[in-house]
Order: sequence, then C-alpha cells, then structure tokens
Amino acid sequence: MTIAVSLAAACLLGLGFVAQQHAAYREPLGEILHVRLLAHLIRSPLWLLGIGLMLGGQILGAVALSGADVTKVTPLLTMNLLFALAAAHVIYQEHLGRSEWLGAVLVSGGAALFLAAGRPHGGRSPGPGSAHWLTAILVVAVAGGLVLAGLRCSLQAKAILLAAAAGTLYGLQDVLTRGSLLTLRQGTAALLQSWQPYVLPCVAAAGLLLTQSAFDAAPLRVSLPAITAAEPIVGIVLGVVIFAERLRVSPEALTGEVAGLIAMVAGIVILGRSPFLAKSEQGASGRPGTGRR
Repeated sequence: MTIAVSLAAACLLGLGFVAQQHAAYREPLGEILHVRLLAHLIRSPLWLLGIGLMLGGQILGAVALSGADVTKVTPLLTMNLLFALAAAHVIYQEHLGRSEWLGAVLVSGGAALFLAAGRPHGGRSPGPGSAHWLTAILVVAVAGGLVLAGLRCSLQAKAILLAAAAGTLYGLQDVLTRGSLLTLRQGTAALLQSWQPYVLPCVAAAGLLLTQSAFDAAPLRVSLPAITAAEPIVGIVLGVVIFAERLRVSPEALTGEVAGLIAMVAGIVILGRSPFLAKSEQGASGRPGTGRR
C-alpha cells in the first residue's frame, strides 16, 4: 500500500512540475528569487494547475510517510521524473528513445535495489527538543550555500544550484512532515506545542520559490534532475540521523544500497537530458528581460 501511494504521489508531483515549468519559464529572468515571481505566476491557470497537482502529490506523500519510514518513501518519490517525461512524451507526441528507456530502468531499478538491499526499518520520534534536529539547521545552511553559489554562476549553473537547494529543502520538508505526524500520535496538543508544524510551511514556501526560480532560469531538463536527486538523498540521511531509521549494514547490503543510489542518480541525469524535457525552450525567445533565447 505504501508503494502504491508513494508512486501516486510521484505521478502528481511529476505532472505538477511539468505544468509549473511551462508557466515559470516564460517569466522575466529578473524575477528569479523574488517573491514577485510567485505573485505573477499565481495569475496563471496553468501554474495553478501545476501547484494543485503538486499539493496533491505532497498530501499523498504525507499519507505514505504516516505509515512508513522516510528512507522507504523518498526513493520512490524519485519516480516523479519518469512521470514528467511521460507527460512531455504525450504532449509532444514523440517516441521514447534508448536513453529514455535506460534512464527509466536505472531510476526504477535503482529505487527497487536500494529498498531491497537496505530494507529500511525502525525509526522513532526523537522529540521536538532533541539535539538530533540540529542536523536540520545544517541542511538549511547547505541550501543557503547553494543559493549563494548560484548567484555567481552562469544561468544554467544557477538553475542547477537553485534546483539542488530546492531539492535539499524538500528532503527536509519530508522529514518535518514525518516528525509532525509522529508527534500527532501523542495528541493535537503535543503537535501544537512542537515547532515542526510551524517551520514546515516556511520550508515549503522557500522550496517553492527556489523551484520556480530554477524553472524560470532554465528548461526542465536542466532544473528538475537536481531537485529529484537531492530530495531522496537528504531525506535518507536525515531519516537515519534524526529518526534512527536503520538500514542493513552487511557488506552485501551496503553494496546494493550504494549501487541503487548511484543508479537512481545516473538515471535521473540521463532522463533529465531527454529532448522531450527541453521542448519548452522552443518559442521562448520572446521572453521579457532576456535576449539569450
């Protein structure tokens, strides 16, 4: 059941990303990292549809996290790039090539291999005052460092770094969601007295702005892979550090886990280079605030 819900969440996320990027990529480059970018996008029906799909995916992701560990759910959410690719395939009516099939096999096979080898299990709420949550501050600092580095880079490098920062925050968002749900089991009063549910929307909003800025800076094939790769890696690390979620650590299991993660990242990169995800570049030469397309 957890696998089915996680895949449904990945589907909605992938479709939502495609719709959001089509809308965001036509906004002026000067709006990158500015709140006015969101203010303009909110008037786009296509972008609102994308946000609705993404919210639906996040809700399903929260349902999956309510009954499973972060290390089990986040690898499955990497499938959102597969659904984004399928949506682009339907829109542009082109056949999938060998690279797309290879990327699909690597992403899905890598996720399956990681779960089969690691068999994530255990996990408990460390409590809102636990020192384990200090790791979340480090994650925010890493995301901030990626943003600062992106400000000094070329446009495509900026898109990748902003997308990686967004994926980092989405991984933290998954962990905060899991923490809030575990605290809720102790009662509504316990949840209201903890800090996670108040920080969660702030992290989500920052991740949303970074995502739209990355989508504004470069086409989906450049921006989405970094988001998709960063989220599960951060989610897995935080799940182990904060919730004490356990993975098998035998030599055979570790080999399978590492191989699965490498396969997922490689597949994400291959799929991200798909020409289907680059179609939004066409017809964008008239974007305001740029003469580079």
